[in-house]
Amino acid sequence: MWTEHSRKANLARESDNAPHPVFGHPLPTEWGEAVGRSAGRHFERKPGREVSPLLTRRQMLRRMCAGFGLVGLAGLLGPQAAFALGAGRAPHFAPRAKRVIFLFLNGGPSHVDTFDPKPALKEYEGQQPSGELYKKNKGTGFMPSPFAFHKCGQSGIEVGETLPNLARVIDDCCIIRSMKTDVPNHEPALLQMHTGNVQPIRPAMGSWLLYGLGTENQNLPGYVVLRPSPKIVVGPALWSNSFLPAEFQATSVLTADMSVERLIANIKNPKLTHEQQREQLDLLVQLNRVHLQKRSGDTELEGQIKAMETAFQMQQQAMATFDISREPEHIRRLYGDTTFARSCLLARRLIEDGVRFVTVYYTSDKDNQPWDTHSNHDERHRTLCADGDQAAAALIADLKTRGMLDDTLVIWGGEFGRTPYAENREKQKAGRDHHHTAFSILLAGGGVKGGTVYGTTDELGMNVVENPVHVHDLHATILHLLGIDHERLTYRYAGRDFRLTDVSGRVVTEIMA
Repeated sequence: MWTEHSRKANLARESDNAPHPVFGHPLPTEWGEAVGRSAGRHFERKPGREVSPLLTRRQMLRRMCAGFGLVGLAGLLGPQAAFALGAGRAPHFAPRAKRVIFLFLNGGPSHVDTFDPKPALKEYEGQQPSGELYKKNKGTGFMPSPFAFHKCGQSGIEVGETLPNLARVIDDCCIIRSMKTDVPNHEPALLQMHTGNVQPIRPAMGSWLLYGLGTENQNLPGYVVLRPSPKIVVGPALWSNSFLPAEFQATSVLTADMSVERLIANIKNPKLTHEQQREQLDLLVQLNRVHLQKRSGDTELEGQIKAMETAFQMQQQAMATFDISREPEHIRRLYGDTTFARSCLLARRLIEDGVRFVTVYYTSDKDNQPWDTHSNHDERHRTLCADGDQAAAALIADLKTRGMLDDTLVIWGGEFGRTPYAENREKQKAGRDHHHTAFSILLAGGGVKGGTVYGTTDELGMNVVENPVHVHDLHATILHLLGIDHERLTYRYAGRDFRLTDVSGRVVTEIMA
């Protein structure tokens, strides 16, 4: 570290130098010959001057004010935006899918109103559930779905009337009706669905995939999270790299305003040309490398260095990729004109340009868990499905039209389901509580067998009775579809080899094409 005396002396000496054409400020002589060469020029020290150590990164950045746009963009992206080691890593075996879009319905949609019809609920309406419950029910008892189910497509899969658009593409989809998770509370269930663990201590599935496979495009992040609001239960732990190197964390993008400048702050540098920024970044990288050599194994710093490179590359690529206004009008109408719809369209553009994993969250400023229908369930469910159904079906159809559905896995679901019984006693505003022992999830494309239903629940939708699929099994299956053996994708940390599926997980080969 410099002494205060050295700092003042160096600041005084700078006044003798002419402004540098790229950095906009005089370059201090103490940067020396090596740093001068990294900027494409050779700077000579003036005789008789004492040479002080290199500037600290903070001091250097303060003087390079014109570069704050790039630094700001890298800060937004974080180390997580860096491309994975190399252009990509070889999978363990031939993959069926190359990329994933997870349409996440925060709060958990009701399985008995969407993909798992239970006519017996009408027979038992008003009766209290028996057997082991996570908590005693205080509501009016079993509550049948008011929505009709119809057999759809050539496969004849029964789909609730609130999902007419997904019904039209159901032959491209697989419905798992036998999903299970460990805890029916939002925080642990959200964490388990994203990271495989009920505590915020493990990497997200997208981070594991990026670690295992790398990225297909070095001009964009490999793992992107799209969310309309910063208000989301649990928050960044859902897309965290945890103990994986920092470069594998997601880049989080707020999608309430879809203008490119608002989606990605500091995407344009107001002062420097592309060539000048390239020269500036080369200098910054060399200074950071010197800093890194003194801190062997600092993955956070290594990730930040790579993030700046990605931020620089994104200035051109992102301006095109994130701009959904470039889409034809008929495509935008296909998805719809809601925040979720626009996010789904952006997700398609991202994976089209090489992003490995995209999560689209269904939240808003007014409600961070819209599908958490504790009251007025029937009306809210209908409204939510009108939005979530159109956008999801449009995404699946759009990918198929472009020839991308075969190697893109689309997932539609939440952290758990809803109870087949009413939560409260106000019948006219009855809601459904959290339900973790049986719920449904939809998969499409990416090597999944379309027109398939897997697993069975009991006649009331309370529990799985055939072919249970735990969250660990789902994760193992997703990894397998992307060519990864979930037992071999490990990372050693604190003396133990960790993996996404922990010590569990069975690949559900029955749903694969």
